[in-house]
Amino acid sequence: MNRLFLTGLFIFAFVLSFLDMSFAANEEQVIAYYFHTNFRCVSCHKIETYTEESIKKYFSKQIESNELIYKVVNVEEKGNEHFMRDYQLYTKSVVLSLVKDDKEIKFKNLDKVWKHLNNKDEFFEYIKEETQKFLNEMNSEEKQ
Repeated sequence: MNRLFLTGLFIFAFVLSFLDMSFAANEEQVIAYYFHTNFRCVSCHKIETYTEESIKKYFSKQIESNELIYKVVNVEEKGNEHFMRDYQLYTKSVVLSLVKDDKEIKFKNLDKVWKHLNNKDEFFEYIKEETQKFLNEMNSEEKQ
């Protein structure tokens, strides 16, 4: 009886894992990147900190559900150089990327982070508004 139960439980878990993978393959998500180099000034660290804080403050549910992912990337590390070309980066940057089925649909370089750097509230509002636009677009495509 115990073996039958354990076998059934194993089969159920096995099937469930495949179902979970198939949903993940069709998943859409927004990736918020902070790109930096080896040399980082006070302002660069501030942009990273403000970006992470604002995303966690306004989008904790989306982070939990993997609708939104925050990544910090050093573009000088091996394998990351392509981001400089992909996003035409010339300085430390925050970039939003809308991804569907592992393919990037669109991206936006949030270049106004430098403009709002000395006003935390404006910086947070800018990150919030731009990120929300990407999430709204993702959600509107899912409903179509």
